This record gives sequence, structure tokens and C-alpha cells, in this order.
Amino acid sequence: MRTLKPKQLEEGMKTANPVKTPLGQILAPEDTIITRQLINKIKLYRVESVDVEGDAPEIDIPELNPVPAAPVAPAKPAPAQTHAQQSRTHTQKVASSSEFQTFQLQYLQAIEVLKETFESATIKSAPIDPQFLLNSVSELFRSRSTISELFDMLYNMRTINDSVYSHCLNVALISRMIGRWLRLDSHDWDILTVAGLLHDIGKIRIPEKILNKPGSLTDEEFALIKQHPQLGYDILKDQPNLDVRIKNAALMHHERCDGSGYPSHLKGEEIDKCAMILAIADVYDAMTAARSYRSPLCPFQVISNFEQDGFQKYQTKYILTFLNHIASTYQNNRVLLSDGRSCNIVMLNQNALSRPIVQFDDNTCLDLSRESRDLYIKAVL
Repeated sequence: MRTLKPKQLEEGMKTANPVKTPLGQILAPEDTIITRQLINKIKLYRVESVDVEGDAPEIDIPELNPVPAAPVAPAKPAPAQTHAQQSRTHTQKVASSSEFQTFQLQYLQAIEVLKETFESATIKSAPIDPQFLLNSVSELFRSRSTISELFDMLYNMRTINDSVYSHCLNVALISRMIGRWLRLDSHDWDILTVAGLLHDIGKIRIPEKILNKPGSLTDEEFALIKQHPQLGYDILKDQPNLDVRIKNAALMHHERCDGSGYPSHLKGEEIDKCAMILAIADVYDAMTAARSYRSPLCPFQVISNFEQDGFQKYQTKYILTFLNHIASTYQNNRVLLSDGRSCNIVMLNQNALSRPIVQFDDNTCLDLSRESRDLYIKAVL
């Protein structure tokens, strides 16, 4: 085991002990592979040192009478790289870009602002300034030039121990994007953004051991989790600076148009429109996030799940607009199928957005909508 300063950490190292902040918050458990994201987070939280696996490198001590080195044969030219070696995945390229490094820092700074806001509002009953919250995240959506760029950045921020705060930030950014796709006015974009940032504030009153439980929840634990919309509304209802739609979004984002949601089993027009939009962003972000019991789902797997729900749970215009734009974002992308083959998306099927027409390297095409459901897009490369 070695103990290193944050500046000595390198990607690919593995933690030998949990990484903790000066206040005792766990940033990463034991046996976590260190990523650039984690290094930035460690620096942001001012962690002084990290225990990593492995011994300190041995230092070569020169011999007193060294034997002359044998002649070195001319180096052979390196073998030509395979296509797989030459082409990194799209995700890897995004993660190594300077743009992502900037996004990462801005993202972590926004998380800190959100955390302070939650704690001040719940512990001190301090007033929430919506404009201050907007300013804290403004660079995250202003600097992203395309839809796909924003979603690429968010996808690369995924961690297994996804916190309440990062989920709220993701939902805020996705909800704002949906507002743009629906051609709402810019004021509504801001309402959706703040609503997304605050929608899960009620979870701060749920025990952390339940929120982060790696296994299945008991009936009693799930019943407690289901209280967070009401808890959130109770925190926000007397906030003088917040639009009523923001408060309603905290209360109603788990309601569903068919009455199957909670806490009040509202239906259709009984649900605030802002909450209807947040519901879609909330589910999408939860499904594409890693969990201790599964890897992040591919966007096309999430689209498939929405399609299988039959759309009756969500406002039709909102969900169709969202799914069309998400699927279109990955038009022409290279993807991996469930049988291990890779190919390119060449055409979307409007009646089955999760199952487009794909083209293989030999130029043959396959319409996934005509194939068994055992064959599907497993990953975007």
C-alpha cells in the first residue's frame, strides 16, 4: 500500500482504503479504480492523501563496477495497429477531451452549491435564491454547443455511488433541454432548471443508508423512500422566492398520467406540466446511471423501456418529443449489438425508436424492428 498526495494520483490506480473528505464523507469506497473524475473530486474536497494499492517503486542502485551493456539490436518497427486499437470508443474520446475536463470542474462546483443550498434550506430554513442556483449551473448548459455534447458529458460523469445532488443536477439539465425541444419560452427553461435542481430535496430527510443501500429495499424502506416528494414539498412550500411550479414539481414528479404514481395517484391534467417534464428526465437519468446491482443502461435500452410502458404513464407530446430527440442524437453513431457485433445506425424507425436500421462494415443492413427482441443495441460506442 502507498499513501499519495492528490497530485501524485494517476488514472488506473486502485484505492486501498475508502477515500474520505476532511469531514468524514466517503468519496470512494475501497477497491475503486481511480479516474480523472475522482481525482478532480478529491482535489475539490481538499483530501490531503489517498491510500492506493501497490508498493512504492524500487530505486535502482548503480553497481560500483558496471558491466558494459551488450550492443542493442536495432528496434523492429512496431506492428501495425488493428482497427480496434486505432479507434477509441466515443466515450473514451469524450472523457479525454479538454472540454470534458472543464465541464467536470464546473459540474463539481455546481454540486457544491446545490449541497449548500439543500443544507441551508433544511437545517436553517434559509431562503432559496433561484437566480443564484441558475447562475451556478449556467456555464454547464451555455458552453455545450450541441445536444449530443451535453448528453455525452453527462454520461461520462456516471459513478456507481451516484448522489442525490448529481442526480438533481442531471435532471435539471435534461429538463431544460426538453423545454427547448418543446419550444417553451426561456423563462420556462429557467423554471424547469430550478425545479430539476430542487425536485429531490426531500431525500435529504431520508437516512443515507437507505438511499445508498446496495441491495433490494424492504417494503418498509421503499415506503420511506416514497415519502420524499411530500417531504420536499414541505421544505419548499413556504419559500417566498420560488415559483409554485417548482414546488409542485417536487411534490408531483413521481405522479403518472394513468394514476399509477405517488404520493397522491394523480391523473392526466391533475399533474403540473412542469412535473410531467421532470418525471421523464428523472426516469431517464436514473436508468442511464450506474447502480451497484447493474451497469448504466444504454440510451436505446432506456428508450425501449419507455416504449414498453406504452406511453400511458407520460404526457404523450412530452414523451414522444423527448424520445425522438434522444434517438436522433445518436443517428450515424457506432453501436454494439447484444450479440457482440458492432455497426452504425443509418435510419431510425419512427414506430420503434429503440430498434433502428443498422449497417455493418460489409455494408449489409439490418432492420432491428424486424428481429427478435433478443437482438438489441447494448451500447453506444
